[in-house]
Amino acid sequence: MGDGRPSIPPSAVDVDYSGAATAWSRSMSDLETGMWRMEEAKPQLRSPIVAVDVLDGPPDWDRLVKAHEWASHIVPRIRMRAVEPVFGLGNPVWSVDPEFDLDYHLRRVRLPDPASFDHALRICRHLATEPFDKARPPWTAMLIEGLADGRAVYVVKTHHSMTDGMGGIGLMTLLHSRRREPTPDKPDRLPAPPERLNTVTAFGEELKGWLRRAPGRIGDLAGTAARVATAAATNPLTAAAEVLAYADSLRRVVTPPSATGSPLLRDRGLGRWFGVLEVPLAELRAGAHAAGGSVNDAYVAALLGGFARYQRKRGQEPCPVPMGMPVSMRTGADPSGGNRFTAVRFAGPATEPDPVARIAKVRAIVLGLRDEPALDALELAAPLANLLPTWLLADWYLSQSSGLDLQASNVAGVPVPVYLAGARIERMFPFGPAPGCAVMATMVSHVGVCCIGVNLDTAAVTEPALFMDCLQEGLDEVVGLGAAEQPQG
Repeated sequence: MGDGRPSIPPSAVDVDYSGAATAWSRSMSDLETGMWRMEEAKPQLRSPIVAVDVLDGPPDWDRLVKAHEWASHIVPRIRMRAVEPVFGLGNPVWSVDPEFDLDYHLRRVRLPDPASFDHALRICRHLATEPFDKARPPWTAMLIEGLADGRAVYVVKTHHSMTDGMGGIGLMTLLHSRRREPTPDKPDRLPAPPERLNTVTAFGEELKGWLRRAPGRIGDLAGTAARVATAAATNPLTAAAEVLAYADSLRRVVTPPSATGSPLLRDRGLGRWFGVLEVPLAELRAGAHAAGGSVNDAYVAALLGGFARYQRKRGQEPCPVPMGMPVSMRTGADPSGGNRFTAVRFAGPATEPDPVARIAKVRAIVLGLRDEPALDALELAAPLANLLPTWLLADWYLSQSSGLDLQASNVAGVPVPVYLAGARIERMFPFGPAPGCAVMATMVSHVGVCCIGVNLDTAAVTEPALFMDCLQEGLDEVVGLGAAEQPQG
C-alpha cells in the first residue's frame, strides 16, 4: 500500500474473485487450519504477527486511509474473512466480507503528554494480545501519535493463518513508497465484490477445491510411487538406504531437544511484554565474520549469551536452551501471502562462554538441520494432524511448544529508505507469535539496521527489563568480536 508506484505482486492480481485462485488458495492450508482452530481450545496458542514501524513524524491520515483502501483492491485477501465449513468438514474458506469496514480495521490514537516510544510499545502489546473477531478479516492496523519527540508509530497485526513472516514483509511493501510525495495514477482495480458464504456453501467451495486438486495430488503420488518402484527394482540397496536415511532424519526432526531448559523460565501464561534491540547490520556481520559464521549464527549466539547472563544474574548456572527456529520454504513462485515454512528444534549452546565457539556451535547445528531430508515433515503431517479433535491437537502442540524457552526468527527486510503516507520509516520492529514458548525473538534488517523485536511471556520471564539488558549485553559481546578485528588508528 502506499503513495509510490510499487510493482504489484503477481500473486495479488492472479486471484479469481469467484474462488478459482491461481496463486492465493481459496482454502486455508492444513497448517494454517491448525493455527486457526487450536487457539480456540488453547488461548496460549494465539498466533498474531505484529509489525511496528517507527516514523519520523505523523503521516498524512487521509493518504494513509486511501492507501489501505487501494491495497484492499490490489490484494483481495485483505477484504476476506475465514468461513468454517459445516461441521468442520474441511478447511476454512476465504470469502470476501460482505460487510467489510475499513474503519474497523484501521484505527488512530493519540497518546497523552508526555509520551515516549515505550508508551507506544505498550499500546502495541495490548493490541497484540486482543483476540481477533473471526467473523471479520483477521488483521488490524493502528496509527499512534503524540510522542514527545515528534515521531509516530504505525502497527499492523495479522493472524498467522494469513501469512508467515516472509509473506508479511511482502505484503507490507505495498504500504511503502520510495518518496514522500504522492504518486498519481497508481495502477488500481475494482474491489472484490462481496460474498455471502455460509457454513454450507463454504463446504461446497472446499469440496470443489478438493476435487480440483485431487487429480494433481493423485498424479504426484502415482509419479512418486513409480519412481520408488523403479529405484527399488533397479537398485534395491540404494533405495532401501534412502528410506532408512529419511526415517532416521524424521526421528531427529520430530524428537524434542534434549535440553530441559531453565527452571526460571518454566511457567507459561497469557501475559506478553514487548522489547526492542537494534544494531547496525555491518557491525553484526563483522562480528559474525570474525567467528567464521553468518549474520544469523551471530544473532542466535547473541540471544543465547543473553539467556546465560539472565540465568547467572538470577542466581542459577546457565543451561542449554531448548529452542526452535522457523525455516522458510518460500520460493520466488510462491504468493506473497500464505504460509511456507517449517521449523527445526535443538538445544542452544548457551553454556558456551566463548562467543566465537558459541557462534561456531550454532552454525554447525543449524547447517546440519537445514540439510535434513525430513525437513518437510511438518507440512506432510498437517493433513493427518487436522483429522484429530481440535482439543487433542492443541494439547499436543502446546506440550511441544511449551518445552521451548526460545524461538528465534530472522526475516529479510527493506534495504532502501521507504515512506508511509509522507512519513519516513526509521525502524521496523517485528514481533512474532509466542505460542507456548517463553521468548520469541524476530529480527528484520531495515536500511542497514538490524531491528529485533522480543515477545516475552511474562509468566516465564518475570523480570523483563533485566532480561532485555542481558540480551543487549549478549549482542554487544558478539559485535565486539568484529570491533576487535578492526585495525587501530
